[in-house]
Amino acid sequence: MTSRFADGLAVDSDLVAAAESAVGQALSRLSGSADLVCFFICGDDPDAVARAGQRAMALAPGANVIGCSATGVIGDGQGVELTPAVSAWAATLEGARITTFALDTLTAEDRFVVVGLPERGSDDHVAILLADPYSFPTDAFVERSADVLGDLPIIGGLANGLQGRGSVRLFADGEVYTEGAIGVLLSGSVNVSTVVSQGCRPIGPTMVVTRAEDNLLLELAGQPALARLEDIVTDLDEDDRELVASGLQIGLAMDEYAERHERGDFLIRGVIGIDPEREAVAIGDVVDVGRTVRFQVRDAATADEDLYDLLDAHRERLGRVDGALLFSCNGRGSAMFGSADHDPIAVRDTLGPIGVAGFFAAGEVGPVGGQNHVHGFTASVLVFSGTAGGR
Repeated sequence: MTSRFADGLAVDSDLVAAAESAVGQALSRLSGSADLVCFFICGDDPDAVARAGQRAMALAPGANVIGCSATGVIGDGQGVELTPAVSAWAATLEGARITTFALDTLTAEDRFVVVGLPERGSDDHVAILLADPYSFPTDAFVERSADVLGDLPIIGGLANGLQGRGSVRLFADGEVYTEGAIGVLLSGSVNVSTVVSQGCRPIGPTMVVTRAEDNLLLELAGQPALARLEDIVTDLDEDDRELVASGLQIGLAMDEYAERHERGDFLIRGVIGIDPEREAVAIGDVVDVGRTVRFQVRDAATADEDLYDLLDAHRERLGRVDGALLFSCNGRGSAMFGSADHDPIAVRDTLGPIGVAGFFAAGEVGPVGGQNHVHGFTASVLVFSGTAGGR
């Protein structure tokens, strides 16, 4: 059976052979020639990863090709973690305009300047971004992307390597990069949309930030933030208290004017500590006074339900879905669900037997509430549909 989107997976300590197999599988399953190929490599030796990436790029000379190293890959309906493997994804995108780019940072006075962005066009639909978390200021770039790119959605993930810093490899149109970021801009006749599943469940009431300093919440709804948090935890059952102890989160409301703020209405950030002397709660973001927030917990059941609900609703809205790219946090998979296969299975369960591939990322990029953000413990999905879809 052939289609416009296809994927492949090969698990092999010989990464060049794995690249040949995975890319070959994806290309052979396409109904036409490939216009875009994405591949992802997990391997112990960065040099071997680079050789495999060069081989993968050579296998599709007529296509735009990007890829990256990772600590786990996704393809053929499954995930493979911490094991030498290559996954690949290929697409026939007739009528689309595909612009590959490589980003670098330059120091200008006391700030970084990102260079290499393609010119923005009126019919641009989405940018796929793969970045080295050790050398590229992904958080700052993504959070301020609207200044340069307007409302263009950015989706993707932070690459990594099994050796950590220095082992990341990025690939774009025949070139190998050891730092920076790469990606593609999709424009023209292509129907894409995004799904970002943060997998959290609210606890306690929504509250307005009434005093804050940098990333410290000092007062919530007129009371010391730590006292508010202690009251919420006291009212929880034992299971939810354990979830709080294992990793409390906080949600920042994306629409201050909504009558109610429930699951999915928040940008999720981690609670990173408390300051007993100031009765403050430290979080992984800077929040302005007047922002609505709500504490959150995350577990496998909540993350599972959130992903399935979002994908089901997306399928109902779009109709036919043809393919998808999946960027899952490396804290999901077997660490959260007991299986590396959870997220790719969820995508195929809900969207159908489509070509889907991706990797386990060190941070995921995707829009929430119309704004691009870098996330953690998230599944970010780029969906290609046969009918016009929203973002």
